[in-house]
Amino acid sequence: MAKEIRARFSKGVIEPLEKLELKEGEKIVVVIKEIPREDAFVRAAGSWKETLDFDEFLRDIYASRRHHGQEISL
Repeated sequence: MAKEIRARFSKGVIEPLEKLELKEGEKIVVVIKEIPREDAFVRAAGSWKETLDFDEFLRDIYASRRHHGQEISL
């Protein structure tokens, strides 16, 4: 069985971040693949692009901030 999991290296020990279904003492092969720190940020950058109409969003903000018919400025 081959399975890829995430793990954390801390104080000289590799700690799995997921439950492993292994028998105590079972031998396994570990392949190390580093995850670049900026990777999550880079993947998320631009993910909202073209999913939101900004003008409509701004109108909704102004509408939600009206109090008794008076508009509250930002």
